[in-house]
Amino acid sequence: MSSEIVQAASRRAAAIALIIGFTASVAVRVHLDREVKRQTTPVMYVTSGETLRRLSFGYQGLLADLYWTRAVQYFGRQKLSGTGDFGELGQLLRITTELDPHLLIAYRFGAIFLAEKPPAGAGSPDEALALIRRGIAANPSYWRLWQDLGFIYYWDLKDYAQAARAFETGSRQPGADLWMKTLAASVAAEGGEFETSRLLWSEVYSQAANESIRRSAEEHLAAIKAAEDIEQLNRLLAEFAQREKRPAVSMEDLVRAGVLSGQPVDPSGVRYQVGPDGQAVLGPRSRIDLRLAH
Repeated sequence: MSSEIVQAASRRAAAIALIIGFTASVAVRVHLDREVKRQTTPVMYVTSGETLRRLSFGYQGLLADLYWTRAVQYFGRQKLSGTGDFGELGQLLRITTELDPHLLIAYRFGAIFLAEKPPAGAGSPDEALALIRRGIAANPSYWRLWQDLGFIYYWDLKDYAQAARAFETGSRQPGADLWMKTLAASVAAEGGEFETSRLLWSEVYSQAANESIRRSAEEHLAAIKAAEDIEQLNRLLAEFAQREKRPAVSMEDLVRAGVLSGQPVDPSGVRYQVGPDGQAVLGPRSRIDLRLAH
């Protein structure tokens, strides 16, 4: 038998032995987990993914899968217990992704585990952001990690500006779906960033592949313009009331006072009106849906 064949057989035998060893360790651990009390903290034998990589003999992918499985089991056990104690979850996920920086499922679902509010999850959106950002650094062109980053900012931190930036950055990655750009525009508008939203919707309109998307972009752009108009008209109405010591009852009051040069109209060509509360509103025949601006 040649030395190459012997070496190949030895490597294969070592691999099989390693797999059997890992499988056996998992079985033993499952058995021990059933025996120990529920409040017992899981033991972290090695706390450094880099150290494990050096000790893995090239099988760090297998180790990463095992640690990911352990992270899922740990999350499930803690969630079922209802204690809300996920103290070691972040460390398990860090080790997993250090072992395999391209294990995308660990970033995506791990971030959900971390961000979800207690007792259903760890309630650590900042830790979830750090995990996703490590994933982006290791997998810069995978646009769905930008999607996950945006959702954490949106749902968990209510930071609409950062969410919009994440969605917009993700929309520029290879293969990203067009809805990422539309989502960025919608979130920017919800956070009050009308200029950002207008720019994004304008880009959606210019790149749209079909008429329905272009029409949707037009409707959003019209709503953003109307929302900005109403904000400006309300400022003028407040200035008029302060100066004249009375509220305006119609836009004509502003025209006669020289505040406006003419009757303001919305993007659909319908005149704005002054509502019963003294605030600017769309006319009853307006075709603008202001909900699209937020």
